[in-house]
Amino acid sequence: MFNIGFAELLLVLIIAYVIVGPKDLPKVARWLGRLVRQIRQMIRELKEESGWNELMAETADVRKDIDSTLKEADISKDLKDARKELQKNISEAEKDTLKK
Repeated sequence: MFNIGFAELLLVLIIAYVIVGPKDLPKVARWLGRLVRQIRQMIRELKEESGWNELMAETADVRKDIDSTLKEADISKDLKDARKELQKNISEAEKDTLKK
């Protein structure tokens, strides 16, 4: 979530240990845990009230529809087939011309 590695976490814990002290460190950790939980709950409620989740779902559906439409509208395969056919016809015409 925060992309914190082990070394960074260890550094934060050492600094917290020095600043807060070993006696109050568990209290501060519990307080931070509660704070993070409350913030996550507020974000979850805000998403529910604003309809953010529904908007994201609709956006995903629209994206899927656009992707499928683009795949259906892709004419590159038809162009490649037409190019091969044209090259075949040209080579046949060249062979016919050389035979005469």
